[in-house]
Amino acid sequence: MDFYLIIIIALAVLATADLVVGVSNDAVNFLNSAIGSKAINFKTVMIIASLGVAAGAIFSSGLMEVARKGIFNPELFYFDEIMVIFMAVMLTDILLLDFFNTLGLPTSTTVSIVFELLGAAVAISLVKIYWGNADVSLYEFINVSKASQIIFGILLSVFVAFTVGAVVQYISRLILTFHFKDNPKWMGAVFGGIAMTAITYFILAKGIKGTPFADNTYAFLGSMSLKEYVATQSNNVIGISLILWTSLSMLGVYLFRTDIYKSIIIVGTFSLALAFAGNDLVNFIGVPIAAWQSFEAWKASGVSAELFNMAFLSAKVSTPTILLIIAGMIMVVTLWFSTKAQEVLKTSIDLSRQERTQERFDSNAFSRGLVRAFAGSMRSIEAVSPNRLKEKVKARFTPPKSQRYVNPEDAPAFDNVRASINLTVAAVLISIATSYKLPLSTTYVTFMVAMGTSLADRAWGADSAVYRVAGVLNVIGGWFLTALTAFTACGIVAVIVYTGKLPALIGMFILTGGVLWSNFRKHKVNVAESKRERDLKMISSSSVQSLILESAQDVSKVISKCNDIYLGSINGLAKLNAEDLRTSKKEVNRLGKEIDKLRNELFYFIQELEEENVKASHFYISLISILEDMAQSLEYITKASYKHVNNNHRQLKYSQIKELKETQSDLEGLLSDVRFSFDINAFEAFATFADKKEELFANIDAKINQQVQRTRSKEEKSPKNTTLFFSLMVETKDLIVATINLIEHYHLHYDPTIAPIKLGDEQKDK
Repeated sequence: MDFYLIIIIALAVLATADLVVGVSNDAVNFLNSAIGSKAINFKTVMIIASLGVAAGAIFSSGLMEVARKGIFNPELFYFDEIMVIFMAVMLTDILLLDFFNTLGLPTSTTVSIVFELLGAAVAISLVKIYWGNADVSLYEFINVSKASQIIFGILLSVFVAFTVGAVVQYISRLILTFHFKDNPKWMGAVFGGIAMTAITYFILAKGIKGTPFADNTYAFLGSMSLKEYVATQSNNVIGISLILWTSLSMLGVYLFRTDIYKSIIIVGTFSLALAFAGNDLVNFIGVPIAAWQSFEAWKASGVSAELFNMAFLSAKVSTPTILLIIAGMIMVVTLWFSTKAQEVLKTSIDLSRQERTQERFDSNAFSRGLVRAFAGSMRSIEAVSPNRLKEKVKARFTPPKSQRYVNPEDAPAFDNVRASINLTVAAVLISIATSYKLPLSTTYVTFMVAMGTSLADRAWGADSAVYRVAGVLNVIGGWFLTALTAFTACGIVAVIVYTGKLPALIGMFILTGGVLWSNFRKHKVNVAESKRERDLKMISSSSVQSLILESAQDVSKVISKCNDIYLGSINGLAKLNAEDLRTSKKEVNRLGKEIDKLRNELFYFIQELEEENVKASHFYISLISILEDMAQSLEYITKASYKHVNNNHRQLKYSQIKELKETQSDLEGLLSDVRFSFDINAFEAFATFADKKEELFANIDAKINQQVQRTRSKEEKSPKNTTLFFSLMVETKDLIVATINLIEHYHLHYDPTIAPIKLGDEQKDK
């Protein structure tokens, strides 16, 4: 089979895969605000976004914008070289985007495709120059100014979007406050008119500019095309839209009681999805289409691949409508079923969440320094501000008491005002960038606007700022890493395929498939583990008795997990199996994180309790403390065992292993009985467990004495083994104490004569 035909087939497969990973990354651009605000249900959001994506794909011009805008000069390349460049770009793009999706970090598909084209072109150009196949310099092969423009675009996107988002949100919140539902209706109508006008202009300037009817002339527009009219008569477009939308908003809020903020979110989500599919689609299929049309032109020419000049690529390369429709269908399906898209979305929403959240990023020196400097500046401003002004501003920025939710996932990350600002500001900035032909990244704009509005809304408080800033810095660092990695990796892949021909191509294709499959499996495991996390869910409890009954089954699972961890540690130590011990360490860390989440919610749990149920907080505090004691004992046991094996210390003696296994068996019996008591709520059986504790302590003390005798008689010759054995026995006793304390804690507080009260029951009563 023809080598270049194989490349075309491979590119068709890669185009489909690139659509999947591309949508998984870019879905955050238009889903963030709607899903984060919970203004409309998830299914409706997806339907609106799907319609926007489908419309954008179908009406897209399909112009291969990126490759034809002068990243490289195609007239200086031949068909065999350009096909290798395109192949390298697609292979690298899929791997790069999938890598960021797996991490749950949003990046720019435009920046990745541009720097991949640049990296591959530079690599092939250097090979041509090195082999003496070119009589021009590298500078003539590459359009250096374009790369500089893209880098400038990255910096501009980050700074402008964050700053404008923060300023607009601050002013909007001062005017509307967090109690925006209590404002006069006309305020919402005016806000809606302004927001809808901005979004309308965005659709006209960004979303429709590439559609087939954008170049048609219309009599009612003075015989100008739609694109020309929007570009030259922008003031008229904005003025007419403002009057029209403000009037419609007034009618809606006064006559039909329309939720104007929800309407903005719906229209904004649709418009951003439309613009994404209409303009970014070429990032995913533009290169394969250009390769296919290059292949057809080469076949028709009858010239050898090494002599067929690619100058025709400088012209516009359009995509057949049927391919756009197929691409749109793939994008819509991916939007619904991609778990990686949901992970990328989660990163953006968590970093902008107003209420409590489990911070996923650790602080670093840079984030701490930035927060410290910002806090110092704010204190200086507050020191010279009148107290009356500070009190008024504080009142405007005081959010209402948050509603309690049985499932914390149901709580909105931010309100409808912030969601509307996110969509409106992003639409305006992208529209302005489009009209001035500035290379702003859609991903960068939407993400940084969301971060700026979060800062202005004081979502980044003293307890979360360093973690949120660290998260934003990690994402921004990933953006620059995208450019560097795309350039370098694509250049390497291009050289490998260019020099190795078919064997190298097959090898790279297999490698790409293997990496994608490996990432898919890892992501699947991570998703499964995230669903397993947080066995203890007590948010819906509002009294001691409801806490006891609601948490009993979950605590039973924790006890079972403790037993598995202890068993894995002893078996791994006996077999000198470092992998088993590593698994036990991971399980302990996961258990610790679950308990950390409970401890982090202690403040909110106490704050939301009714006065007559305050005693529930004491039960909650003691329960967390006991669980932490159990986790700490297990953590020490697993770490000590792993360290012993990992450092290749001497294996424990047969007698020591035998005694450890006997202890493990005794502990398993205790944990099994305790778990059964939790399963059937038999907390009155505490006395029997107290007796069991004394029996286990006696057995452990006897084993410790035997080890003392072995050491004194010189039978034991390893100080490491002796230390480890004593440590494991002592920590096992601590684990037993914590387990008995757990059942005692429930025994002391359980009262079967009191009916439990749950949050759902309270809400029904109210």
